[in-house]
Amino acid sequence: MRNWKELLVSPSTSIIETMKNIDQTAAQIALVVDDDVRLLGTVTDGDIRRGILRGISLDDQVSKVMNKNPITMKKGASKQAIKRMFQEKKLRQLPILNQNNQVVDVIFSNVLFDSVSFDNWVVLMAGGLGTRLRPLTENVPKPMLTVGTKPILQTILESFIEHGFHRFYFSVNYKREIIKEYFGDGLEWGVSIQYLDEDQRLGTAGALSLFTEKPTKPIIVMNGDILTKVNFQHLLQFHEENDSIATMCVREYQHQVPYGVVRTEGTRLCSIEEKPIERYFVNAGIYVLNPEVLDYIPKNEFYDMPSLFNLLIKEKKKTSVFPIREYWLDIGKMPDFEKANLEFSEVFG
Repeated sequence: MRNWKELLVSPSTSIIETMKNIDQTAAQIALVVDDDVRLLGTVTDGDIRRGILRGISLDDQVSKVMNKNPITMKKGASKQAIKRMFQEKKLRQLPILNQNNQVVDVIFSNVLFDSVSFDNWVVLMAGGLGTRLRPLTENVPKPMLTVGTKPILQTILESFIEHGFHRFYFSVNYKREIIKEYFGDGLEWGVSIQYLDEDQRLGTAGALSLFTEKPTKPIIVMNGDILTKVNFQHLLQFHEENDSIATMCVREYQHQVPYGVVRTEGTRLCSIEEKPIERYFVNAGIYVLNPEVLDYIPKNEFYDMPSLFNLLIKEKKKTSVFPIREYWLDIGKMPDFEKANLEFSEVFG
């Protein structure tokens, strides 16, 4: 871990500069302090993403998104008390302050508890036919297509492993034997891999009905044809912070209308906006689901994630969206596949 002083920013620092600081230090937090290093607030990746959803500009001051009442402890607290605070509040970082409210240290869970490991299950959906990528997928399932130096699915797996996940399920159907032979039980990667065998296409949610046991923690579900640099620890933390039953990752999509858009009230012309850019959030194919969500999925039926989320919304269950600001590419068509190969070495090293 770098010197904790690298985590300090002033309240006038822009959100985008603070975001860069959080990414560069890999500490998942920035501390907003005054000129005397007194703590004014903290900023996590989740705080920034919630600000994005509220429409706050990344050029605004970080004080607009900071948590003004963070959890802290005073200098001199016992190690047992600090550990208890981490466990009770599910913390990943804890600022330590002196009697003048000045930051004197920051403690991190991966140092306090030696290492970070997540028992949450990760389900990778790898059963699609990949018809839009034919003839490449005539003999190989889409997640096994080589991008850069390795299959797409291997890049996804190794990204999760890098973030501390070790329990995996692969949902497989089309040419499943190729995937099973390549990955086996995960021993080569030092993880556990089990398989959900779809004898018929069950969709991105229906395959979850094949579990033979129920998870005890939230699970992450991801389509097996996506390349991304999303920090999955941040995603899981965001889901827990929002106390949601289900979280959907979203991407901002922009579309420029090629005409002048006419705004009216009845027959009255109000304004003409020339070629406006429309902005939307779209489904990014990555989800976090609490165990109880599995009870809403029908057995052995085709059922996709949008249908599941619509049902949860109808049942008035709390659902959230996690805006992806990192690299993300859905390899659905030939131009996407070609783009992925061009960008792979630069993005993934």
